[in-house]
Amino acid sequence: MFSKADLIFLHAPSVYDFRKHSILYGPVSDLVPSTPVFEMYPIGFTTMAEYLERHDMHVRILNLAVRMLNDENFDPEPLIAGLNPLAFGIDLHWLPHAHGALAVAEMVKRYHPKTPIIFGGFSSTYFHEELIRYPFVDFVVRGDSAEEPLRQLMAHLRGARNAPAHLRDIPNLTWKDHDGTVVVNPLTYRPDNLDHVMLDYRYVVRAAARELNMGSYVPFKDWMDYPIMAALSCRGCTQSCVICGGSAAAFKQMHGRTKPAFRDPEQLAKDVRRVSGMSRGPVFILGDLRQAGRGYAQRFFDAIRGFDGPVITEIFSPASREFLQQMADALPNFSLEVSLESHDPVVRYAFGKQYNNQPIERTLADALDVGAKRLDVFFMSGLPQQTAESVLDTIDYCEELLRRFGKDGRLAPFISPLAPFLDPGSRGFENPDEHGYRLFARTLEEHRRRLVAPSWKYVLNYETRWMSRDQLVDVTYAAGKRLNRVKAEYGLVSAAQAEATEHRIDWATRLITEIDRLVATADPDEFQREMTRLRPEIEQTNMSTVCDKRELNLKVDGPRLNYGQVAQMLVEDGLSQLSRRLTAPFRRPAPALGSQDS
Repeated sequence: MFSKADLIFLHAPSVYDFRKHSILYGPVSDLVPSTPVFEMYPIGFTTMAEYLERHDMHVRILNLAVRMLNDENFDPEPLIAGLNPLAFGIDLHWLPHAHGALAVAEMVKRYHPKTPIIFGGFSSTYFHEELIRYPFVDFVVRGDSAEEPLRQLMAHLRGARNAPAHLRDIPNLTWKDHDGTVVVNPLTYRPDNLDHVMLDYRYVVRAAARELNMGSYVPFKDWMDYPIMAALSCRGCTQSCVICGGSAAAFKQMHGRTKPAFRDPEQLAKDVRRVSGMSRGPVFILGDLRQAGRGYAQRFFDAIRGFDGPVITEIFSPASREFLQQMADALPNFSLEVSLESHDPVVRYAFGKQYNNQPIERTLADALDVGAKRLDVFFMSGLPQQTAESVLDTIDYCEELLRRFGKDGRLAPFISPLAPFLDPGSRGFENPDEHGYRLFARTLEEHRRRLVAPSWKYVLNYETRWMSRDQLVDVTYAAGKRLNRVKAEYGLVSAAQAEATEHRIDWATRLITEIDRLVATADPDEFQREMTRLRPEIEQTNMSTVCDKRELNLKVDGPRLNYGQVAQMLVEDGLSQLSRRLTAPFRRPAPALGSQDS
């Protein structure tokens, strides 16, 4: 069913052969929808697939990670061997995929030595000159907006009319010429806005239904039970948080972007309405709507007014009551996410957020007062200026917030470690000494190797001047246990759920101590035997360690997907495919690898 695809996107698990490894992943994914193998593919898959199909190319998505999670007997290799696209695209967006993405690329090249393999994503961009030197990588498309450079590359590979005649003419492309010389084209494609792209989940559902293969397209393992969707307000950021690979500083270094590119606010409102028609799940509007100015936010609110579906918004700094009231008036079913990072303004300032507690506490009170359905407040461990004692003091602050604002159950605090990696491109990664970090890995290959370490303590690529890796791991579990008890006291989790979470934390603490002992004392054979013996226990503690990740979910009643909408899309898609076949342009034969123009 994939044989006619021009491009097949492949999403790998974080560790390719995770089903064979015994790895204590720790709480690295407790506060994101995916599991510790990070099976959630980047939203760029959706925007690129829609963009290419809009330009008469056939694109498929194959989420190998989800397929491997859902079926322990699923073997990716026979499936990969039977594919026959013009090219494969593999994401290396966030660095935790360094092992899986490279392993999948190597496997694909073994079965398809003449088929181009294209990498993209933030980490691909950062490490592009190292990445392109792997023999199984043919192209790297750099930058934060790969849709148009990828279209030009695919047009060149198809031999389409009006395609770039030479690879040197394609912006943002890193490639190898016929003798293996690495060529780095200038990074010149940097769109000023996002009006040319669509984050359209209708493509995902339509394509999956068309192929009777939803398992290959779902964004993450439990998406069918909790079909949360995203609307993209911008690429880039106005903030420069020290640890973030998506910060303003990182975007400037990696992508040459000096300011964010925003989506037209009226189009953003249409995006929210369009994707919400597919399911009862919430729509997460990515990015603080104030980044482009209050006029942008007001235009969005005017355009979305009357929409009553569940929406999650986020703010990066304290907000005025007027702004929050406008949000509530336009989005009566909104929930809000706020990341304070620490209770301590000194730590927060060192992190890159320049505000004190009083204004953000006023924001929390106002958000609840104007009618926010949920208010999630996030904290982190592993930050500059942060000691183990400070992390535990943050839990005391969470209890204070609940005492003041959380009696009706709408405010929910969370804490997680900065793990597994300090992001390449972030200020902390680029200037670790300045920000109090000590790095254990700098290259792509070093990070790839760390990912198969036996526990998340050894996967971490950093420690800080204020906390060693041992201290960071220990205080993460201690803080998780204390916050779990606080949430049980305030009725945010049931007694049974709190007991289960505490049991997992205790179990994980014992396991990490046992793994440390094995690392220090066991010979290689004994180490493998013991890790194999511990594997069932490790797997039991790898999911939802310091909290039950379902705590993040909003309540979804009734059927998750709108099947009437899906059926209508299938009819429309069938008519569209018929039209394309009748008017398909002539294609020249694709040039073989090694004969590309240099």
